Amino acid sequence: MKFFVDTAEINEIRELAATGLLDGVTTNPSLIAKSGRRILDVIAEICEVVSGPVSAEVAATEHGQMMKEAAVLRKIAPNVAIKVPLTVDGLKTCHALAQEGVMVNVTLCFSAAQALLAAKAGAAFISPFIGRLDDIGQDGMGLIADIVQIYANYPNIKTEVLAASIRHPIHLIEAAKMGADVATIPPGVIKQLYNHPLTDKGLAGFLKDWAGTGQSIV
Repeated sequence: MKFFVDTAEINEIRELAATGLLDGVTTNPSLIAKSGRRILDVIAEICEVVSGPVSAEVAATEHGQMMKEAAVLRKIAPNVAIKVPLTVDGLKTCHALAQEGVMVNVTLCFSAAQALLAAKAGAAFISPFIGRLDDIGQDGMGLIADIVQIYANYPNIKTEVLAASIRHPIHLIEAAKMGADVATIPPGVIKQLYNHPLTDKGLAGFLKDWAGTGQSIV
């Protein structure tokens, strides 16, 4: 499974990239607004740190304007993936960009039917939102399972399932078990993955025993 981080904060991205665990980055208008910076500057800086796909989302809702914004965003770096919403105009834009060989991430997916449409339009990634479905009492993980199963039935579908709106480590593990290709994870959740009380306890024991030997490796 590929790990993307869902943030526009460059310091967090640098820290995670240094671990070698980061395969890409996703941003959205809300994350850009939270950063307080210009989108072009943010995406350019991220692309200098991360060589994998960096999703930059259009703000327009009409196809023609989406294409104009995509033209600006895709010039930033070759690893920019244009992010579009799962609307009729978004799918039209996805199809047009895919025909030009541009990576497209279709976002705000809440049904398997929508995911099938995105694949037909040539999306590189489909982003089903797990947590937001859970919030309204629907089965977010079930959606991941349905999309993975449907895509597996058709070898010509190359769209990768990008599990999004991940709220906790269990979401990630369940998505991985179901065969999602990618997970985009908030930095805080990624940091939770490192932690386990038995790891901490074991390390404390090793350090105590080592200190008792009076040795030094260097």
